[in-house]
Amino acid sequence: MSSLEAQQPAPSAPSPAPVPDPARQQEFAAEVVDVLNKGVLALLTSVGHQCGLFDTMAALPPSSSAGIAEAAGLDERYVREWLGGMVLGGFVDYEPEQGTYRLPPEHAASLTAAAGLDNLAAMMPYIALMAEAEQQVLRCFREGGGVPYSAYPRFQALQAKETAHVYDLALVDMIVPLVPGLPERLREGIDVLDVGTGQGHAPLVLARAFPASRFEGLDQSEDGIEAARAAAAGAGTGNVRYTCADSTQISGGYDLITAFDVVHDLARPAETLAAISRSLRDGGTFLMGDIDASSRLEQNLGHPFGPSLYGFSVFYCMTTSLSTGGAGLGTVWGRETALRMLHEAGFTQVAVESIEGDPVNVYYVATKG
Repeated sequence: MSSLEAQQPAPSAPSPAPVPDPARQQEFAAEVVDVLNKGVLALLTSVGHQCGLFDTMAALPPSSSAGIAEAAGLDERYVREWLGGMVLGGFVDYEPEQGTYRLPPEHAASLTAAAGLDNLAAMMPYIALMAEAEQQVLRCFREGGGVPYSAYPRFQALQAKETAHVYDLALVDMIVPLVPGLPERLREGIDVLDVGTGQGHAPLVLARAFPASRFEGLDQSEDGIEAARAAAAGAGTGNVRYTCADSTQISGGYDLITAFDVVHDLARPAETLAAISRSLRDGGTFLMGDIDASSRLEQNLGHPFGPSLYGFSVFYCMTTSLSTGGAGLGTVWGRETALRMLHEAGFTQVAVESIEGDPVNVYYVATKG
């Protein structure tokens, strides 16, 4: 043996694997089983929402599966199997002797259209939407990049349908009044731009409510803008128009610019905020609705929608932005980042507001001073 070899330390034995605590192991295993069950319940809830089963059952006395299926205009065999999952999941009550099912009113308050902003069932179709892109997202974990917007052909229609209900209920009476004096200015007549308008429902709601003002919706999706124009034509509203364009290339001047649940998705959010700032007239306001969360992970512990926010980011928000080489903000976008980027865009005064019944979003009222 050489002297050099003699100086080499003997290889250490590998550390023994830590022994799991049996009680904690069983507790966590039970939690994972619960995750599996609730993941499936999310899909069943999505089906119930889209088929109108919750609304149908809320209006019925305790009924058989055949009676529920008939009232909903659906196939009984599928309804019966769906009801089984809903019973075992604790959503629906079942009386075996009579063979009847009942949706408790306490549950209907979170599952039906009558619940308004409290209708949590309306969020469940997004679970199925994300699952459709799972294999493409998995590829991104291995190769980087992102999943393009085109991989989500149902997203815009789904978002338009679900957010339209929110706009109908809250935009005029709850969101607009967050800006001091804005309802009065809209009644007098101002110029308004909605950035990332999708299928254009928000400007259409405002155009109906404030006929003296002029509204424009901007989006880069040709399909979305086409749908928006068709809806406006059907409504016979003459004070709203729609433009297909890049949000970083805003032209014209506006007294109010809005952006609802869109900035964190953008490939170039900083450039968009700068364009918005440049396009506001003196005394104008930028009203932005976006995620009510922190940019810091530790601050989101205990957030009631925390896991969902990160999941939505992985499966849509972050990945669609990264697919174009964009910022991919995802959940990095939170209050801290939003406030910083608004200030960097030239907004010197920013108030953060919330509305009752919307636990997911906050609203930034931003002016340039």
